[in-house]
Amino acid sequence: MYADTLSPTLSIGLLIARLVGFVMAAHGTQKLFGWFGGYGLNKTGEFFAHLGFRPGRALAAAASLAEIASGLLVAFGFLGPIGPALMISVMIVAMITVHWEHGLFASNNGIEVPLLYIVAAIALALTGYGRYSVDAWLGIADRWTPAFTSIVLGVGVLGGLANVAIRRRPTAAPEPAHADRR
Repeated sequence: MYADTLSPTLSIGLLIARLVGFVMAAHGTQKLFGWFGGYGLNKTGEFFAHLGFRPGRALAAAASLAEIASGLLVAFGFLGPIGPALMISVMIVAMITVHWEHGLFASNNGIEVPLLYIVAAIALALTGYGRYSVDAWLGIADRWTPAFTSIVLGVGVLGGLANVAIRRRPTAAPEPAHADRR
């Protein structure tokens, strides 16, 4: 079995790296419930609509649930690359629609944080979760072949890009008609 062949320190390192999943799940609860200083679903839905994602509230709920689910799957080490693929998908959307125009660093609201989530998700999908994971406990850790992992990650990337592609960009408000004064 894959998980049994890993050294204990590597598996502990993977367990620690998977803590990023709890942070992602908490990030989703900010949007959905307003926890941890978040805005909650109504305000997040308004923001999504402003970004061109309509209906805003429904798509905000979907993004929130994807963040929570992906985070928990990664944190517990369950279902191989599926959690990382979901995480990549929602972070691609955030990176392109919210952060891209601000450059790299988080201090300017740049792509730094979503990029770090994407990198962590890819790394965990490619390495596996280690022996201290639900996948290892269930004996399914070796089922996530490189081909399957690549396909699932590809679907995550395409899902994020498709979501961005169907976005209806906000249009500028029309200028008010001026009375002709002759």
